[in-house]
Amino acid sequence: MPPGKKKPAPQGELFSASTPKEIQDILWKAADKLRGSMDAAQYKEFVLGLIFLKYISDAFDERREALAKELADEGIEEERQAELLEDKDEYTGEHVFWVPETARWGWIAANAKAKGVGLLLNEAMDAIMGENAGLKTVLPKIFNSDNVDQKRLAELVDLISDARFGGSGDKPAQDVLGEVYEYFLGNFARAEGKRGGEFYTPRSVVQLLVEVLEPYEGRVYDPACGSGGMFVQAGKFIEAHRGRDHKSDIAVYGQELNERTWRLAKMNLAIHGIDGNLAGRWGDTFAEDKHPDLKADYVMANPPFNIKDWARKESDPRWKYGVPPKNNANYAWLQHIVGKLGENGAAGVVLANGSMGSQQSGEGEIRKALIEADLVACMVALPSQLFRTTTIPACLWFLSRNKSPQGAKRLDDRRGETLFIDARAMGEMVDRTERILADADVAKIAGTYHAWRGTKSARDEGLSYADEPGFCFAADLKTVREHGYVLTPGRYVGAVEVEEEDAEAAAEKIARLTAELYELFDKSDELSEAVRNRLESLDV
Repeated sequence: MPPGKKKPAPQGELFSASTPKEIQDILWKAADKLRGSMDAAQYKEFVLGLIFLKYISDAFDERREALAKELADEGIEEERQAELLEDKDEYTGEHVFWVPETARWGWIAANAKAKGVGLLLNEAMDAIMGENAGLKTVLPKIFNSDNVDQKRLAELVDLISDARFGGSGDKPAQDVLGEVYEYFLGNFARAEGKRGGEFYTPRSVVQLLVEVLEPYEGRVYDPACGSGGMFVQAGKFIEAHRGRDHKSDIAVYGQELNERTWRLAKMNLAIHGIDGNLAGRWGDTFAEDKHPDLKADYVMANPPFNIKDWARKESDPRWKYGVPPKNNANYAWLQHIVGKLGENGAAGVVLANGSMGSQQSGEGEIRKALIEADLVACMVALPSQLFRTTTIPACLWFLSRNKSPQGAKRLDDRRGETLFIDARAMGEMVDRTERILADADVAKIAGTYHAWRGTKSARDEGLSYADEPGFCFAADLKTVREHGYVLTPGRYVGAVEVEEEDAEAAAEKIARLTAELYELFDKSDELSEAVRNRLESLDV
């Protein structure tokens, strides 16, 4: 057995799981098997589809082994045990997908050479979708096409067989797979370059949106949901603060234009145990809103920046604050999202920096109308290079229908105010081209927002708000009007103040260093003179 590989547990033996790192190494090698024979978008669908199939098959095997042990310990007769081991309810009741025999990984691997691996995989996907309503139309059936190298596909299946998806340490199997799936989504986004941004938002940006909005319960919506990262992070937020049992406190709604990405999102939610409504089919949010009557408590979105070719209809009732221009959908997204907010709803939206100050084609008037309607709660200028897939500078819009939290004192009533945060100096480079927001950065931005709003989490932590030159400033409507309704944080937060103590310390330091330098000059002169005298005394 080559180093680093984990021998699969034989039939009947206790399930032996791989660590997340082992799985990542194995599966990235699997991706390399197909790299070069197809483009990044296609092999992404291949590999992630196979990862999903392997996971649900391993989860099924793990449940089957546990069930067999339970039945044996209870002294159930062997014939009855065999019946119960094939009872679908024994699996679905434990939130495990039912996997028909011919879709189980062991069966596929054993029969791949004799019956054709591509055909078996397509049939397995069909069988699983037929038995699990939540996966209907979701799984890819692309393994038996003429353009697929069946020899490489068989090698890929052999490699993936070495990955065992089960609990690792204190992590449940679902968390292990979720971690691996996110690792792959990020890597594939990098491999695809600019196109990768269509399905993937950097984790630290999603984390910031979630930490600011705090979606503990209610309806969460994303009109351009990509691979579902916003929903996954919302689920993690709830787990971290209230426990795994509370993940069902949110109801997830989303829409995605791209068919392949929509399938990825459905698989991603299934992997993380989130029962989301992504509609029965992919579709264009502007041309056909799949959730027309939805009023959400939270909206989180990273819609495509500055799209020029979009389904614009001037008479659309969503354009309450002005008709967006033909050549840019930024303000179409903002108005669509505002229209989805419930009575106390809040939203976080990633947009290009140009959205904060653009005056072209009526965008300035729409922005003015949104501000005058008191919908803009906070603007955050993000650092550069957070998005490897685009060089366009980005910002965050936080919108709110209620700036006065229930039960808050008058001091925390933020109606008529907008908070500006300049985070451009934050983050750390993970390599030459990509920056991430560290946990401390996310905590500072989110904490500043909560202190300004006077939320429960801020009160619990004893946080109070104060303007910080160079970082944050709470502007009233009069001030925003004076700036021509431009929402660029740098206009409001000012420059970082240099404290007098620091200025004095700097002056003292300069004086000390100057004195030391003069001493060195004097010593240099002395040494020069000594050398000159010594040379003159030599007989030449």
